[in-house]
Order: sequence, then C-alpha cells, then structure tokens
Amino acid sequence: MNNPSGKLPSLNGLKAFEAAARHLNFRLAAEELGVTQGAVAQQVRGLEAELGLQLFERLPRTLALTGEGRAYIADIRRAFEIITRATADLRPQPVRLAISTTPTFASKWLIPRLPELTARHPELDIHIVATDRISNFQIDGVDLAVRHGVPPFGPGLASQLLFRQEIIAACSPLVLRERGAPATIAELSAFALLQDAHNFWPEFIEQHFGAAAAPHDMQGFRRISFNQTSHAIDAAVAGQGIVLATRNFITTDLTEKRLMQIGQWVLQGPSDFYLVWPRHRKSDALDAVKNWMISAAQLAE
Repeated sequence: MNNPSGKLPSLNGLKAFEAAARHLNFRLAAEELGVTQGAVAQQVRGLEAELGLQLFERLPRTLALTGEGRAYIADIRRAFEIITRATADLRPQPVRLAISTTPTFASKWLIPRLPELTARHPELDIHIVATDRISNFQIDGVDLAVRHGVPPFGPGLASQLLFRQEIIAACSPLVLRERGAPATIAELSAFALLQDAHNFWPEFIEQHFGAAAAPHDMQGFRRISFNQTSHAIDAAVAGQGIVLATRNFITTDLTEKRLMQIGQWVLQGPSDFYLVWPRHRKSDALDAVKNWMISAAQLAE
C-alpha cells in the first residue's frame, strides 16, 4: 500500500471504509454513520486515492473487498478496538455500592426513589440486596444496610436513625366510599384485615378500641395473611381490605390517592429503621448514599 507522505489517512475515510466493509453496502454504512450514501462513497474513494489502491470491487448490488481491502480491514478493526478500549479506560469507572434491605423496604421505599439517587450520583453502581436475612458486611460484600431494630447492632458497626416506625391503618378509597370508614369494632369486623408477619392487629385494636375489643387470636375477624408487608400493602391498594403499614412505606400511595388513612390512629412500632455500616469503613460513595437516604426520609415526613 502506498502512502508517500507517511501521514495517517483520513479518520472519516477509515470509519466509512470499516462500516462499508462490515455491511458490504454503502447505503447501510451511511445509515449507521448518519450521513448520505454519496458521502460514504466519496470518503471511501478519497481513502483509496490517498492509499493509491482499490479497497472494494463495486458490484451491481453489493461490494466485495479486494485482496488489499481484506488485509487492510483486519488491521483497521484492531486499531479501532484499541482506540475504543483506551478511551474507555480513561473514563471514571462506576463505584459499586451494595445496600442490604428487607424486600418490603426495597420495593416500597428505596426503589421508587432510586431514579433521584442515580440522577444525583451517576458515578455510583448501586446494588440492592433485598432479603429478610441479616446480611454480613464482610461475607456478603454489603456496604450499607437498613435494619429494623434497636441499636447497637453489633461490634464494629455504626448506625444512624433513618425514620421512626409509625404504623397506620389504610384502605383503598373505593372501598371506603362504598362502606364508610370503620369507627367501631363492629364496623371494623366488616372489613378483611390484611395481616403481615408482624401481626400488629391485636395491639392496634387493643390500643384504639379497648383491651376487651378483640381476643388475641382474632377470632371473629376475617383475615388475609401475607409473609411480606409489601404484599399486604398491594392487596390494600387492590381493595382487598385494611392494612396496617409503616407510614413511610405508603407515603406515595397516600399522596396519589391509591390508599387513604383511616382516622388518625397511629401505633408506634417496637423498633425503628436505622442505617447501619462498618464503623471503620470510609468512602465518599458511602457518605453520599447515607446523606441522600437521610435527606429523602426527612422530605417524606
């Protein structure tokens, strides 16, 4: 191949040649590059003139690489791959940060807010570990956990309150319009009580209707039980009954009128929600996510 000046060929010509060699068609190469078919053909002709040889045989409906073209395209593709890899290596790599939560916290609090977090911190590669099992920071590779409990959470762990657990009764507005909000224990018994694994109903009824209002085994009440609070909330949104849920988990449902709070009844949970992390683990990414979560929780109150 002749290149008397020793200079690099036109980059646009090389791009046109590489695309045309893959498609063996100037029109398809032009569509990929976002230019006209004539522009691709002209760039390839210019490259051929610069090199002093023919890279393609122009056939009636397609192109065919010449022997020189086949030899040249192999090296050009390797060169483009090297440029692509070198450029990618210059860009900052995402910082991975793993957050351990319960499935309900993930689906009802964290995931709806994730677009805001990722928009604010595009440099972070967020990994959500949603499980009822308490994750181990070392073994499971977790950086930050949301734990429902009472501190301290273990040796070497730091914690900060995220939000208090306030449990409220809520129901679909459609159901309440049809039946009215229950104000007595008899009226409450006409609704299905949606129950999760925590089963706060006996305590809730005792606090708001009196100790003798309902037996601890809840006989006489129609109940639907779920092992995940998120499923009980979804059932309430679907009009299946009344749910007892942490207020912060249903804020969006209340705001968007998918659920309505029944009365002003509030039950304080036995424990609250905390951010927990290894005390000696320091990173800008960890601080950014902690600060964002605390800010998001405060805005929701």
